Amino acid sequence: MTTPAPALAAHDLRHAFGTTPVLHGVSLAVRPGEVVAVTGPSGSGKSTLLHLLGGLDTPQAGEVWWAGERVDTLGTQARAVRRAGRIGLVFQHHYLLEDLSVLQNVLVPALLTGQDGADRARELLARVGLAGREGDLPGVLSGGERQRVAVARALAVRPAAVLADEPTGSLDRANAEVVAGLLLDLAREEDAGVLLVTHDERLAARADRALHLLDGRILEAEAVR
Repeated sequence: MTTPAPALAAHDLRHAFGTTPVLHGVSLAVRPGEVVAVTGPSGSGKSTLLHLLGGLDTPQAGEVWWAGERVDTLGTQARAVRRAGRIGLVFQHHYLLEDLSVLQNVLVPALLTGQDGADRARELLARVGLAGREGDLPGVLSGGERQRVAVARALAVRPAAVLADEPTGSLDRANAEVVAGLLLDLAREEDAGVLLVTHDERLAARADRALHLLDGRILEAEAVR
């Protein structure tokens, strides 16, 4: 049986801002359905790593692969099109479009990839506890509800991988537990790999593996469960 390509992979990523090195040859792989947490102190390069893996920035050296395709060599527009269909993004701030309804926000990735995703969007909203709220605008939702919409949007086109940058960092503990559970459970059910950047030890403990990043280098990789 052929081993499937990693949902997400990086080989020898190196990056600097000006003369300040940020990443020093980082390599990693996330398998389909696997959750990998990236921990480390502020300034260690976690968010830079996530932005490079998500194609939001281009590494100065090294390779980024999504589901077996190298993408760091693509132009900005081509990479954005690939990202819309293969990568789900969840950030600390929900980044919902305030003038669009809940349903329309979840549909954005499908529209970008030319898909008819209305049924899928409604299904995901029901899974995150927002059935009946499809027509609401983000302004009437609580912070936890907005992050639930962001989770649904990230999974709308069945991405190969989900990148999450402190996805519960702006939430109280109760909402953080709910949103984290929804994100990880749904991603695993969809067989999407998850790379999770977090300072939250409770959230990191829910991953399959944890990578510790310090001064732009991965110092250790350990199984969480």
